[in-house]
Amino acid sequence: MTDLHNNEAPRSARRSLWQRLSGGLAALGMGLLLGGAPIAAIADDDQIQLPELGDSTSGVVSRAREKELGQMWLRMFRSQVRTSNDALLQQYVENTVKGLSEFSPLEDKSIDVVVVKNDTMNAFAVPGGIMGVHTGLFMFAENEDQFASVIAHELGHLSQRHYARSLEAQRNSTIPTLAGMLGALVLAATAGGDAGIAAMTATQAAALDSQLRFSRQNEQEADRVGIETLARSGRDPEAAGEMFEQMLKATRYYRRPPEFLLTHPVTEKRIADAKLRASRMPAVKPSDGRDYHLMRARIRVAAEPTPQQAVKRFQAELNGINDNEDAARYGLALAQIAAGKPDSALDTLQPLLEREPNKAAFVLARADIDLARHDYTNATKRLQHALDRNPGDHALTMGLANAHFKAGNYLAAERILAKHSRVRKKDPTVWYLLAETHGLAGDIIGVHEARAEYYILNGVFDKALQHLRHGVRMAKNDYQTHAILEQRMKDVIKMQEKAKEL
Repeated sequence: MTDLHNNEAPRSARRSLWQRLSGGLAALGMGLLLGGAPIAAIADDDQIQLPELGDSTSGVVSRAREKELGQMWLRMFRSQVRTSNDALLQQYVENTVKGLSEFSPLEDKSIDVVVVKNDTMNAFAVPGGIMGVHTGLFMFAENEDQFASVIAHELGHLSQRHYARSLEAQRNSTIPTLAGMLGALVLAATAGGDAGIAAMTATQAAALDSQLRFSRQNEQEADRVGIETLARSGRDPEAAGEMFEQMLKATRYYRRPPEFLLTHPVTEKRIADAKLRASRMPAVKPSDGRDYHLMRARIRVAAEPTPQQAVKRFQAELNGINDNEDAARYGLALAQIAAGKPDSALDTLQPLLEREPNKAAFVLARADIDLARHDYTNATKRLQHALDRNPGDHALTMGLANAHFKAGNYLAAERILAKHSRVRKKDPTVWYLLAETHGLAGDIIGVHEARAEYYILNGVFDKALQHLRHGVRMAKNDYQTHAILEQRMKDVIKMQEKAKEL
């Protein structure tokens, strides 16, 4: 399948969006977990005044306005960066965020998750319930609890509404423009990524550095809330301090640490504070979910320069002594598939399948072996059987649709994706694949409708309107479809107007 994420949007459209967003870089942004100012010495719990969430901050930015801004930001962000189209990885991160949010003080627990294809260690939260995770975070977090500690910290920022409270603190000074805040966030979240965005002036960089720092109390609150969330979820609160230590190692031993660590160092004091706070929590036996290591293996395979190098690396790990033999075996099988060695991959994967024949990650890998052998019948049967046991599973659904697509069963793929698009209305990958499938199945109106939804999710409203207009003209004899597309045009025009108001 074509990996178009955020590359399809015309450069001129992306540039105009970026120019609108970057107009006010001297703005306060919602920062990054890993990029906060060094926190002060830990205070007694009763000295940290957590806000009443119904306080005066909602007079500056209401929750509804935050939600609206968050969705606008997400569209603009997708237009600038390369996001992951790995459905299994996306599902894992979404489930992790959802599971932790249930134990956080966050009132609105509906979080939109974006997984960014970027090898830097980064995660971020945006007002309105947006959570971003770089694939590089998996490379730095050594276990699932450490990974979860990053998510829990970001949920802490969202739950305490640090963005709205920062605006409240500046009520009597210059209130930063919302467009500037969003622009600063895009810059921060893409640090080390897209060269066009990274090539900002020294003045802009200095403004970003000074404005994206949370206050020390904000960071302290997010640390506290995050550690409490970890403990309530049954995870090891000590993992937060361990993760901070991983960050500190990055500043010492990596040739070029992640950009945010160069300007926002993690200190020994912050590590000590996190450990002290965790020590006050009830003891929890550390856990290390295997699924985390399977996802980490997927990312590590993709991170290698070539599939052949990935095969060598995972083969060495499997032959050596390691604590995650299943992940090494899984990674080797994926690398062998990518290297065009399906028979070797099946031999490698077979022990995992024999023990857990119904595990989605292994079923998908087995189906990929079938596809590599052009055995489309067994691939689709295998995935359909797995989906029957796990109805609604996102990764299996996308795997089955992709298998039908590769087999040339376009009508079958179209039915699956059309149904799935009603469940995952905000997933660009679903809409893109649906548009391709509509085209090959002969539904040209459907192509325009699905393309429009894809462009809407990427903030490219002009292209979305262009496709909707084509669809309206073609559907002139179909009253219901014509009316739906016309209403969608009105919706997009409103979105476009609101974007211009920022």
